[in-house]
Amino acid sequence: MNEGNKLSSGKSTIAEVLAQFLADQCERLTPKTFARYDYVIELLQHCLDGYAYQSLNKADAKLFDRFFNAKGDKHREFCQIFGPEHILPNVGEFLDYFMIRKVIARKDLLRAAGTVTKKLAAWLAEKGYADATDVEDAKERGGAAARDLPKAEELARCLRRFAEDQKRGSEDDEVENHFMLTRVELGKIWLEGMDGHELGPIRVPEEISRRCQVGWTISGVVGRLGKRWQIVEAWNVYPG
Repeated sequence: MNEGNKLSSGKSTIAEVLAQFLADQCERLTPKTFARYDYVIELLQHCLDGYAYQSLNKADAKLFDRFFNAKGDKHREFCQIFGPEHILPNVGEFLDYFMIRKVIARKDLLRAAGTVTKKLAAWLAEKGYADATDVEDAKERGGAAARDLPKAEELARCLRRFAEDQKRGSEDDEVENHFMLTRVELGKIWLEGMDGHELGPIRVPEEISRRCQVGWTISGVVGRLGKRWQIVEAWNVYPG
């Protein structure tokens, strides 16, 4: 991972702080584990560079536009412009969206993303780089992600495989949405779309219903065949 350049204020940038974190971890981790840390931090930096600007206030957004739109060697990415106080407020985007939607990740990498985020939060607190409230929130998110992201990915895989075998009716009777799991019984689930309308019961294999958790979200397509609703496409699963 490349270190960023300091701005004229001399303040350490996100890129520099993340590089410092990795340097500290390198001293205590095995090469294999450190390689996983390095990759997760690289992904985090890509996420911050690509999406964190959306949460900036008006003044910071103006600063970002000035440096990001600069030409040649004056161009800077988000992590080369802002300081470490912007890291933890954006870990939700990293864990809940980026790792699920933008990274083709196996379960061990998803678990590592949560673990490394939790470790990074503790390190930022130790170095005085982060607010205590942000640290506790990030540590909770990291712990939950390490536990739930692999389970959500396994559920998504099972749903995709199951949906491929479903007979489809008319496209007019299909709904594409992000559906929240509102109720789970053995072999049955109920889904609520973003419009608040609940669909169900939807019959699924018992193995799938055991993996489902109320409050999680499934993105995909639900279609009606006769009087029954069924999942005909499944893309991603997001832990609640």
